[in-house]
Amino acid sequence: MTREVPLIEICNATLWRGSTCVFEGLDLVVQQHERVAIVGPNGSGKTTLLKAINRELYPVADPQSVFRILGRDAWNVWELRKQIGIVSQDLQQRYTQTTTALEVVVSGFHSSIGVHGTLADRVNDDQVDAARRTLEDLGIGALTETPLKHMSTGQQRRCILARALVHDPRTLILDEPTAGLDFSASFDYLDRVRRLANDGRNIIVVTHHLNEIPPEIDRVVLLRDGRIVADGNKQEVLTEEILSEVYETQVRVVEIDGYFLAYPGENAKT
Repeated sequence: MTREVPLIEICNATLWRGSTCVFEGLDLVVQQHERVAIVGPNGSGKTTLLKAINRELYPVADPQSVFRILGRDAWNVWELRKQIGIVSQDLQQRYTQTTTALEVVVSGFHSSIGVHGTLADRVNDDQVDAARRTLEDLGIGALTETPLKHMSTGQQRRCILARALVHDPRTLILDEPTAGLDFSASFDYLDRVRRLANDGRNIIVVTHHLNEIPPEIDRVVLLRDGRIVADGNKQEVLTEEILSEVYETQVRVVEIDGYFLAYPGENAKT
């Protein structure tokens, strides 16, 4: 029987972001069908790791290091998007406010920000039909021709989710998925993520907020200063002792209905 290749396989990798060496000697393996949260304070390396997985950054070339996605060292970016969908607030903010929901989703086929100019000539009927179906599936089909500026932040985030889903990728990477959303939009969004996880997709959540980790995720990779300081079952990693050390403040943790929530300890910094 053929052994399934890992979704992400990183060994002894060095990653720079600009003039800063963020990771040195990084080792991380995520298997297909795993559901993982990558957690850590600001500056811990979460964004750099996400950009490297998304092929926006590349590791230092070294014959002794490995950085493979689905068993491959090199990817055409358009092929990769069919395998892995990325959803982030940063991506959402890169769209102009006059872009319509349909244009956002169709642009997912071209790994672009919008479908303006000559790129519009490459849009075909099949892509438009798929985009419309995806918007309907996410409950915002009525917003197909609506510009982003006339939507709530939650509706805009669902457009970005639709952009990622239009390829029907097996893996979704969600970067701080509820950032900027109010309670209603956050709860709705997390519910949709849970349904996607229960449909059998690989889910990777990148966050520093424990409440963004849906109950379906069982593994947590905890980063600090470009190092993996803990990696394992979330009950073993998301402890008050470990989180207090990593975040350098007293953290209390409670688990409710499969969600982990953090709140200040008695000696938390003010």
